[in-house]
Amino acid sequence: MSTSELTARPLTKADYDRIVRVIDDWWGGPTGTLAHPIFFYELGELGRVVETGGRLVGFLFGFVAPGRPGPVGYVHLVGIHPEYRRRGVGSMLYASFEKACATAGCRSLKAITTTANEGSVHFHAALGWTAQRIEDYAGPGRARLVFSKALGDPRAEGAAEH
Repeated sequence: MSTSELTARPLTKADYDRIVRVIDDWWGGPTGTLAHPIFFYELGELGRVVETGGRLVGFLFGFVAPGRPGPVGYVHLVGIHPEYRRRGVGSMLYASFEKACATAGCRSLKAITTTANEGSVHFHAALGWTAQRIEDYAGPGRARLVFSKALGDPRAEGAAEH
């Protein structure tokens, strides 16, 4: 399968309903609580899905958070159908999210994972993100890796095109 068969687009309510039905199977355990409805109803404007032939094969829940020096696009949760992993779905989700965040005025992106999640480390590094280990990030004795990526100023880029 080529990435030309994949389509990335904004999240809809029908997508959210499909996600909460499949997330535990995709993640191999009870993780449905991470797909809290707030990530659709209140924060879902930047959520993304990838599908092929009408079949949902990936999703990204993300939102804009306040930050310095400007808004930050925050990746909360990503899921890829097990049969579609390592086929460009994750990269497509992140590219679509990054573009939407830049349009929304974000100056950077942020994501967080556990320190043992090597797959996430390699994935983010391949997409140009940097990682920093922060001790006690999730509470005492709970270090996390905080990924970040700077975004260009879309107004400056648009001005250069005119």
